[in-house]
Amino acid sequence: MSITPQETDLFSLLEHRYSVRGFTDRVIEKPVLQEIFQKSQQAPSNCNTQPWQAYIISGERCRQFAKSLAEAIVSGAPSKPDFDVTLGFFDEYRQRQVDCAYALYGSMGIERGDKAGRGAAMLRNYDFFGAPHVAFIAMPKSFGIVNALDVGIYLQTLNLVMESYGVGSCIQGALAYYPDLVRKELGLPEDDSMQILCGISFGYEDKNHAANNTRTVRADLGENVSFYE
Repeated sequence: MSITPQETDLFSLLEHRYSVRGFTDRVIEKPVLQEIFQKSQQAPSNCNTQPWQAYIISGERCRQFAKSLAEAIVSGAPSKPDFDVTLGFFDEYRQRQVDCAYALYGSMGIERGDKAGRGAAMLRNYDFFGAPHVAFIAMPKSFGIVNALDVGIYLQTLNLVMESYGVGSCIQGALAYYPDLVRKELGLPEDDSMQILCGISFGYEDKNHAANNTRTVRADLGENVSFYE
């Protein structure tokens, strides 16, 4: 079966891609799903170690896991991430985080003082934003930041390949907060050698969902890039 991506121009992909936080229930066909992840294997890595591991849950099982995960969190399940998730934002980094939150909550009509509304919006992370697919991304627990850089390159590659197939996605650090519940769902041992780094909710975008109106801006080039001659 031949599958052709809908968009192959890199600059168009970079310009038009955004995080999708509202999905239809349409499941991606298995051949398309396999080809997306196969193409993403072309991501470069240090010494070609390819340290990433993707665990993909689809369809009804995905939706059932989303329900049980959200219920467990609401019931007080402890957060025990596999690594230090302290963000430590400051100065302009903190401001960009705040601006992103304003953009997201504003698109959904959630006021700054609406704690219940913000809490419900945060909980949507664990419903995978209604997506019919979720991928949990891991690497060996013995690996460190050098290898995590490789996983980051893989994530960007996967993100853009999905976009080229007309598949929306949202990379979520929040999905690393309850790895024990993920391992239980996947049937992995509690002392598994892999650490969960993040998750990706993905599928076909619900164009009518308010959250998908969110747009963020990028810093001016001079804030992030220095040229020396």
